[in-house]
Amino acid sequence: MADTSPAPNEAAAPLIAVRGVHKHYGPIRAVDGVDLEIRRGELFGLIGHNGAGKSTLFKMMLGLIPATAGEIRIDGTRVGGGTGGEFRAVRRKIGYLPENVVLYDNLTGLETLQLFARLKSVPPTANLHLLERVGLEQAARRRVREYSKGMRQRLGFAQALLGSPKLLFLDEPTTGLDPEAIRGFYAILRQLKSEGVTIVITSHILAEIQERVDRLAIMAAGKVQASGTVQALREQMDLPLWFSVRVAPADFETVRAALGHLPVGAVEARDDHVAVQCRREAKMAVIAALAGLGGTVLDLSVHEPSLEDVFFGFSD
Repeated sequence: MADTSPAPNEAAAPLIAVRGVHKHYGPIRAVDGVDLEIRRGELFGLIGHNGAGKSTLFKMMLGLIPATAGEIRIDGTRVGGGTGGEFRAVRRKIGYLPENVVLYDNLTGLETLQLFARLKSVPPTANLHLLERVGLEQAARRRVREYSKGMRQRLGFAQALLGSPKLLFLDEPTTGLDPEAIRGFYAILRQLKSEGVTIVITSHILAEIQERVDRLAIMAAGKVQASGTVQALREQMDLPLWFSVRVAPADFETVRAALGHLPVGAVEARDDHVAVQCRREAKMAVIAALAGLGGTVLDLSVHEPSLEDVFFGFSD
């Protein structure tokens, strides 16, 4: 069997390279000098306030709108450039789910996919399978006007999956989905990622993507304020940790005394536990001091800063 794995230099090169990209609308700088790299096969998050420039950057990476300045390359091909339809060939391998899905109400779900399959020059043989994959098999022949918002979103996701794309852009893809559908959606993304698909996703629900993305970028005012893994961004912000130490109320002062010699920011009694705040570098010393209390400590949990904490730290 022939070896179809990428050459070493191909695997190391980013799939998407954004260099000094700007998008101006008169005096408004929607995207203002963005540099970004997205690796092959990763699930990459792009987060920011409304108006931060996420959707505009998406549209430029898709070639839907031109950049005012700078360059974007996907798989080595310049977006919107090249000759002989080079970028058109790359774009055929891309799936896109916009934030606001616009569909034809008079078509059925199956007819909708058939329409998009023709537009993408994709054989319609997988359409029913795609509807089943996103949980719409029972609604395949219902008119879209009868679909709920969540069902429309799932149909839009099925459209993005037409043609087995190797790169997916998903802009607020879980809008309108219930918790069960969100879980199913991310199960599909895990499967796609295991197949080597690169996924770029935006979401306002930070807790939803916190443990699911490989890396992310935080945008504000058209700029990338920070990028990296969630843990790397936590460490870069140097936000404090919180310990929740469950002890009997009579032992609250014992805990306070055990931590008195350590650089902890706060020790607060809260109901049936003691909340302890400390810097990251003091984490192991706090654990050692609490372990020394033996059976006095009934339970212990460590709370890392959430992605929301990190986001507001960088974007405010």
